[in-house]
Amino acid sequence: MGFSTVQEIVTKTSQCVDTNRPTNETWKSIADDFNTLCTRNFPNCIGALDGKHFNIQSPPNSGSLYFNYKKNILICAYGVSCANYNFTTVNVGSYGKNSDGGIFANSSLGKELQRNNLTLPEASYLPGSSTTAPNVLVGDEALPLKIYLMRPYSGTNLSIVKRIFNFRLSRARRVVDNTFGQLTSKFRIYKRRIKALPKKC
Repeated sequence: MGFSTVQEIVTKTSQCVDTNRPTNETWKSIADDFNTLCTRNFPNCIGALDGKHFNIQSPPNSGSLYFNYKKNILICAYGVSCANYNFTTVNVGSYGKNSDGGIFANSSLGKELQRNNLTLPEASYLPGSSTTAPNVLVGDEALPLKIYLMRPYSGTNLSIVKRIFNFRLSRARRVVDNTFGQLTSKFRIYKRRIKALPKKC
């Protein structure tokens, strides 16, 4: 295919991805999958959240905005993955120099969650219990604890109950790591430096 044809396809596909948002029924279906598929046993989970850095060519007049502590020029993508290794929502374009927690808080995804604009399902009963709990995303230690975001317990001397919780959360969260891994394996451009402006990246 010609360069201009591929450029047009990528631009139109990106616009479609940007405008499609999961519905309330989609979130509920994702929560069911997280509770049943592959014995992840994490109820009320509506997705696994994590970020990935991609190497890019240094943009003109950007200074150190994209310069990471690993001495690379990076752009960050944050994604939410369902239990079937598909992205449900993605936010791309954060500066590589920022921390994961800061990137998430300032991303449009983080702001939408904070404002409750993603039509998330209402709190529901935990399986085999009369206790209700909100539907949450699961993330790693770099992210803050929120009503819509669950992270593991920190520390070394944890009780057996907390260690089991951390294990189950990790098993649910690794889905997004595998999804990013499949993405970079299929599209090898993500394994090398992307020579485009951040807006196109």
